[in-house]
Amino acid sequence: MKRLFVISLAILLLCPVMVNAAGFENSKIAVASSGKTTAASVSDQAAKCPYYLMFDGKGNLTGMIDNPYRNASRGAGPSAANFLAQRGVTMVIAGNFGSKMINALKNKGIAHLEYKGNAGDAVKKALERRQ
Repeated sequence: MKRLFVISLAILLLCPVMVNAAGFENSKIAVASSGKTTAASVSDQAAKCPYYLMFDGKGNLTGMIDNPYRNASRGAGPSAANFLAQRGVTMVIAGNFGSKMINALKNKGIAHLEYKGNAGDAVKKALERRQ
């Protein structure tokens, strides 16, 4: 009986680590960017940035998306949040976020991080914080 308890306890303690590691590998990070490369500046506008650079959970650039809401006159925050959620994004990085976009991201279970600097460094910082 004591041995079973020890084994059960070990399994319970290790499961969250395995789940977190697996979830981390499946992360998709979108960086609001002023340009199309990792050297580009993180945009000050999360919802109206020109581009979203897409990264995997290891920090590898996997693509670039033109932001269809960059010129929206209203509702850019929630619309951009839905757009990114449909692409499986788990975290968004930008210089600033509006309150409506923050609420929309939270409702979708998407994390956000404010960062000033270039896109490549932003992703590194985000990955450091998650470890």
